[in-house]
Amino acid sequence: MRFHVIIAAVFWCGFVDSRKIRGISSSYKRFYRERKSFLCIDGSKIIPFEQVNDDYCDCEDGSDEPDCCDASDEYNSHARCQNTCWNLGQRERAYVEGQMRALDEGLQLKQQLIEEGVLLWREKQAQLRELQQVAEDLQIKLEEHRRKKHEADRLKEQTLKALEAEDSGLFRRHNSTVSGTFKLLDSNKDGSITVDEVKAKVALVHDEERVLSEDDAMALLGGGDQMDITKFQHTLWDVLTKGDSVKIRDSPGVGEDPHLKAADRAAEWEATNLKKAEEAYETVSMEISDLRKKLAIDYGPDWEFLFLNSQCYKLKVYEYTYTLCPFNQVTQKSTAGTEVSLGRWGMWADAPKNQYSQMVYENGEPCWQGGSRSTTVTLTCGTETALRSVKEPSKCQYIMDFQTPVACQLVPKQRGIHSEL
Repeated sequence: MRFHVIIAAVFWCGFVDSRKIRGISSSYKRFYRERKSFLCIDGSKIIPFEQVNDDYCDCEDGSDEPDCCDASDEYNSHARCQNTCWNLGQRERAYVEGQMRALDEGLQLKQQLIEEGVLLWREKQAQLRELQQVAEDLQIKLEEHRRKKHEADRLKEQTLKALEAEDSGLFRRHNSTVSGTFKLLDSNKDGSITVDEVKAKVALVHDEERVLSEDDAMALLGGGDQMDITKFQHTLWDVLTKGDSVKIRDSPGVGEDPHLKAADRAAEWEATNLKKAEEAYETVSMEISDLRKKLAIDYGPDWEFLFLNSQCYKLKVYEYTYTLCPFNQVTQKSTAGTEVSLGRWGMWADAPKNQYSQMVYENGEPCWQGGSRSTTVTLTCGTETALRSVKEPSKCQYIMDFQTPVACQLVPKQRGIHSEL
């Protein structure tokens, strides 16, 4: 269904309200902004503005007397005022018809974008439900991986404790006598233990790979370079029996036990699986959070503005390139490559006539005069979506004109059409 705009142009002859000049084509209104002087539209003369619409035709083209385009009210004038009614009507009709076509096309495009917005909204809702289901499944797997890792860590700890207990008693089981241990260390069976034999058979408990130094070996031998069984019983034997600093190298190390290695591999495997599950759950949770934030934004009564999300529009103005990413942020980038935030999405401005006619982006980067940068984006009706203009009316306060079909609004019909139009 199409809705058209019918512009009522009413021309008055006779009394004219000095505060409002009527009978002006929409495309010519800019020439009649009140100021000190008035330039005839044909450029032939400049007259005081108070002579506009004074029932006396001063301009050759009659542009200073727009109220009666047929010049019927311009009496006692030396200039021959032209009858411009038909030309004005033609121009006004062409202007209005162009506006009507643009509005009609914009409204058709808006309807398409509304339909796309509804479909996109449904897709986003379905995507949210899917992500929530995935999160629930990952939560179950996450708890299972945590349980398995706990069990693997407990098994590893139990195995380690058992091996440590076994290792501390290993010496006593296999070499439970002083003479047996002495014979184990006395490699050449000459009745004494030397520095070299200690270095070959004794190792540090916490660093079995390191070979004892000469000084370390001599210290274990009581400060000498060898000892007999009697001295051994009162020195090195006591140290080996405690098992907290040195041990017989031939006894197996705790870290080399195959059961402990298997338990350690199982614990590492479960730790890896748990980390992957946690990362997957965190990723999905972030996606859910982002999607919920997007769905919480007001995209209009029919979700017509939803298509703007995740889109960005650029406009170069002199040495700066401005980028508007609706519902996200506004930035300014210089030719030198420096990028400045002009504000992040805040809200729809509380416009009295149209709630969805202005966007507010706030809390941009700090301004050198204090405060933060902000941008107000005014949406206007158009047949394409594009950033049209950027202005900075006050320091660090920006205004943008953003054209899009979804800003087009139905205009009610008006009565009263001038015959020339």
